[in-house]
Amino acid sequence: MLRRAFQTDARPNRRIFALALGAGALGALGQAPWSMWPLALVGFAGLIWLYTMSATAPKAAWTGWAGGSGYFAVSLFWLVEPFLVDIAAHGWMAPFALFFMAAGLALLWATAFGVARRIGGLLALIALWTAMEMLRNVLFTGFPWATIGHIWSDHPVMQLAALGGTPVLTAVTLAIAAGVNARNLRAGMSISLAVLAASWGYGSYQLSSNATENTDKIVRLIQPNAAQHLKWDPEHVGKFLQRAVTLTASPAETQPDLIVWPETSVPYPLNEAPTVLDAISRAAAGQPVIVGGNDRVEDGWRNTLTLLDADGQRAQTYYKYHLVPFGEYIPFGEALAQFGIRGLAARDGGGFSKGPGPKLIDLPGIGPALPLICYELIFPQSLRGLPRPNLILQITNDAWFGNISGPYQHLAQARIRAVEQGLPLIRAANTGVSAVIDPWGRVLAQTKLNEAAYLDAKLPKPAAPTLYSRLHDAPMQGVLLLLLIWRIAARRRVSIDRTAPHG
Repeated sequence: MLRRAFQTDARPNRRIFALALGAGALGALGQAPWSMWPLALVGFAGLIWLYTMSATAPKAAWTGWAGGSGYFAVSLFWLVEPFLVDIAAHGWMAPFALFFMAAGLALLWATAFGVARRIGGLLALIALWTAMEMLRNVLFTGFPWATIGHIWSDHPVMQLAALGGTPVLTAVTLAIAAGVNARNLRAGMSISLAVLAASWGYGSYQLSSNATENTDKIVRLIQPNAAQHLKWDPEHVGKFLQRAVTLTASPAETQPDLIVWPETSVPYPLNEAPTVLDAISRAAAGQPVIVGGNDRVEDGWRNTLTLLDADGQRAQTYYKYHLVPFGEYIPFGEALAQFGIRGLAARDGGGFSKGPGPKLIDLPGIGPALPLICYELIFPQSLRGLPRPNLILQITNDAWFGNISGPYQHLAQARIRAVEQGLPLIRAANTGVSAVIDPWGRVLAQTKLNEAAYLDAKLPKPAAPTLYSRLHDAPMQGVLLLLLIWRIAARRRVSIDRTAPHG
C-alpha cells in the first residue's frame, strides 16, 4: 500500500507525509538534552527507507522536506522562547518563527533527497545530505544548530570530530542508518554495526588514553542568573549587578587567576561606566576580570567582551562580529522599526553593529585565548585563521533559550568545538550552563541551570593540534565530491549499457 502511494502522484499522500514527519521528529531526539541516539538512528533509518520507496525525484524531495520539517520543529522548538520574553511585543511571532525556520531548513533536506533520487543509490543520499548540513554553516549567514552529527555530543563517537569535524559525525550517522536499508539486509546490517562499533571503539580509546591534564591556573565563572524578562528592568538591574559583584568577591581557598562574567552582564555602556568597572576590579582583588556588556560607538552599539586589569582599566576588548539575524539586527532595521518590528535584542532600531572580526586576547599568566560571544561558538569557521590559542573563551546569555533544550544544545556544541580543536573551553553563561571543558569534550565542572552561582575550577592544558584544526572541512568536501562523481559516472554507465544495441 505504501509503495503504491508513492507511485500514484507527484506528492506523497498524507500517510507517507505523516510517516516522514514522524521519522524526522524521532531523529531529533538524539539532540541534547535527550541524547537518545538509538531512537535517532531509527528515525533516520525510517526516513531513508521512505526515500528508497520514492519512485521519482519529486516524491523523494517531498519526503525529505517532511522529514526535515519534523526534525527541525522538534530540535529547534526552543526558538519560540525568545519571543515569549515580551509576549505583548513579540509573542505573535513565535509560531511563525518556528514554522518558517523548520520549513526553510527542511528545503535543504528536500534538495538532498530529490537530487539523490535522480543520481541513484544510498551513497548519493549520504553525500548530498551531509553536504546540505555543511551548507547550513554559511547559507544566509549560517545556522548550523542541531546538525545531525550533534547527536553524538554526549557519547564516545564525538571524538571523530577531531578528525573531520561535525561533517564526519553526520556522515557516520547517516551511513549507520542507511546500512539497514541496503538491498542485502544482512550485509547492510553488518556494515552498520561495523561502522558504529569502529566509531564507538575509536572514541572510547581516545578517552581512555588521554587523561585530562590541568594547569596550575584557577578560573572563576560568574553566573548571576538574571532572568531575561527582568534583566533590563530598572528595579532589578542593580540587584543583578550587585549579585555578580558579590559572587566575584566570594572567598576561596585558592585565589582565582581569572574571573569571567557572562555576556551583557554589565547593564551600562562599558565606555561610560568607569565607576562600575572599578568596583568590579576591586571585588576581584586585583585579579583580571572578563566582563560582557555593550559599547556605544559611532555606528550604533556593539556587543562587547573586555578584559579589566588590576586598576579596573580596559586592557583589551573584543567586539562580536557574527550577529544574530532578527535578534541583534534586522535588515532595513531603521525603516521597519517605524512599524514596530525590531530584533529581539536590537537597540535604536538598527540593532547592533558588527565588530571588525576574530582576534585573540592575551590573558595574564594564561596566554592567548580566542574570545567568542554567544552564537559565534556554533560556527566552526569562527575558530580559523588565527594563531593557535591556549583556550577558547565563551561568554553567553542563554537566558534567551528557555529551560528545556536550548541551553543544553549550546553546551553540546561547545563540547564538539573543544574536540575539533583539541583545546580547553570555558564558558560563562548568565543563567547557565557555565562550564569548564577539556580538549576531549569532557565537562570537568559545571553549574546548574537557573541558579546564581560561581564556579572555580582548574584550567585544563591544550592537547596537540587535531587533524581537523589543520585541514578544516577540505578533506570531507573532497570525499563527498568524489562520491558524487563516482555515483554519477556509475549511473551514466548503466544508462549507456541499457541503450546500447546488443548483438
